[in-house]
Amino acid sequence: MNGDRVPIGRRVAYLRARRRLSQQSLADRLGKSKSWVDKVERGVRSLERVSTIRDIAAVLRVDAATLLGRDAQPANAVGDSEEIARIRGALSAYEVMRERPAPVLSPDRVARHVGYAWTAYQHARYPKVVELLPSLLRDVQRTYARDPTAGRLVVEAYRVTAALLVKLDETDLAWLAADRAMAAATGDRVLVAAAAVQLGQVLRSSARARSVLLTAAYRIAPSDLGAGSPQELSLCGALLVQAGLVAARCGDERASGDLLDEAAEMAARVGDGHDHHRTAFGPTAVELARCAAAVEWGDGSAAITRHKQAVRRDGWRLLPVEHRAAHLIDAARAYLQTDDPGNAARVLLDAEILAPYEVRRRPAGRDVLAQVAPGPKAPAMIGELALSLGLV
Repeated sequence: MNGDRVPIGRRVAYLRARRRLSQQSLADRLGKSKSWVDKVERGVRSLERVSTIRDIAAVLRVDAATLLGRDAQPANAVGDSEEIARIRGALSAYEVMRERPAPVLSPDRVARHVGYAWTAYQHARYPKVVELLPSLLRDVQRTYARDPTAGRLVVEAYRVTAALLVKLDETDLAWLAADRAMAAATGDRVLVAAAAVQLGQVLRSSARARSVLLTAAYRIAPSDLGAGSPQELSLCGALLVQAGLVAARCGDERASGDLLDEAAEMAARVGDGHDHHRTAFGPTAVELARCAAAVEWGDGSAAITRHKQAVRRDGWRLLPVEHRAAHLIDAARAYLQTDDPGNAARVLLDAEILAPYEVRRRPAGRDVLAQVAPGPKAPAMIGELALSLGLV
């Protein structure tokens, strides 16, 4: 019996028959009517509540994941430890110390691989990025060891590594990758600014990070905003956004607002629909940051207001999938702060449809899923997902 293709009602019927229970017997044990069981098995009535699914599973003596036709996953299965270990190994390797020369790819080929990794990341294909990173890091290190002009590729490879590891809550490794990016960028103010964007993501909870971000921002900032290039403004603005989010995490609401206001001025000149230096910086991105900041200081109502306005902007659909899905996680948190688990579940379902791995593999997404799934207004898909991941 292929559980992934069989409707849950038919699985109930199959498992009930295997247990040699009649519809009436199952109904009696559940405190339901025989008609209710019959409708469930025929697919006329859907199973939407997590508690009901768990009750049926208990009576049929199977776990909820089996009833749903999925293999159960432990709640902390955010990423395969062996895959993370390979990334750690690649970050710890020093190609210049190898006794035997290793194959070296051309800078052009490595550039294509780096670009593909960024594309996969921005489409929230996190398992694919995890798979790519060990070989990518080795390739850029080998290429750079023999061709110092490939420094930009090293910075970009470490940046995407840090971005992914932040998603997976691998903070120590993310810090190492961001630090490697900063070191490789030394001497080039543009590359330093680009690397500092990921450093800000890693050090979001550190008040000291704000000064590092602002230093990098003002080094890249044009003396005259009107004369600044979109690339310069995007990097400077993205750094101001990160500094604003650091301030918000540290409880400095006023400083956060001032920094995001400054970023908004630059965003207005850049416009939406661009991705200079992999920042996706623009007016809509700043609005999403304002929402995230409001969530950080606990003003769920303000965050929800900004969320509703932001997703109606033309620039919303121009943002990378990863950026939009991450925002939806923030919006779900905002709804939870206002004691509205129904809308939190609805927004989380939007995130799941848009970018499944943002909910399934990112710890922040899984945490919200675990909170909203047991609610009576949670969509059936959310309840089933939480059960299959072992979160409820």
